[in-house]
Amino acid sequence: MIDDEEKQLDETSNGDSQADGGAGQPLGETDLSQTSQSTSSIEFGQDTEGVAAENSALDAEPETVLGEGEEVDYPALLAVMEQDIQALQSQLEERTHQYMRIAADFENFRRRTQKEKEELELTIKCSTINELLPVVDNFERARSHIKPQTDPEMNIHKSYQSVYKQLVECLKRVGVAPMRSEGKEFDPNLHEAVMREATSEHPEGFVIEELVRGYMLGDRVLRHAMVKVAAAPEPVIPSEESGQN
Repeated sequence: MIDDEEKQLDETSNGDSQADGGAGQPLGETDLSQTSQSTSSIEFGQDTEGVAAENSALDAEPETVLGEGEEVDYPALLAVMEQDIQALQSQLEERTHQYMRIAADFENFRRRTQKEKEELELTIKCSTINELLPVVDNFERARSHIKPQTDPEMNIHKSYQSVYKQLVECLKRVGVAPMRSEGKEFDPNLHEAVMREATSEHPEGFVIEELVRGYMLGDRVLRHAMVKVAAAPEPVIPSEESGQN
């Protein structure tokens, strides 16, 4: 009985060992090797498939972008390009015209401001010189009225006359010129008639005498000359007594 039971136990253990490990290998070692091999084969297979899929996608991209098998319509493309060129040309012409208008406006503005500047400078110069003209008049009156009798008086006369000449020279250098009105026809743009005298010695409307001298600065009148103008003589009316005789 005991021997029969031991034989059954040995047969049972041998059958289990062959079914689980195979070839007489231990159970624990067989499970670990098979598990590692299967895991590495699965991971390697997945990586290979992913790389192959990415390469196939990259190879397919140019075909998708370029549209393989489709023909390019060159006449239509050329027409579109010509339209773009015409639009750019019209835009360039418009910008050129705008630039020319702006340049013309700026040139007109520059000329206008330059003219205004010159007129302002001339106005200031005329105003300043007009303040000096009475001084010149006083020197001329002194020269015509004062008659020095002694040597000290003559020295004084020469001193202020030298100052007068210096002042006149300064005015000439800046363009001031005196008017010469006597014996000329009356001109309301240059003269101011303050007196009229009936005379037959001078034609009517001519300047007999210049009372206050006028001055010019270039073509501009600094001060009008105050003059006496000749008028026609009054007709002589015969008296009754002369008619009776």
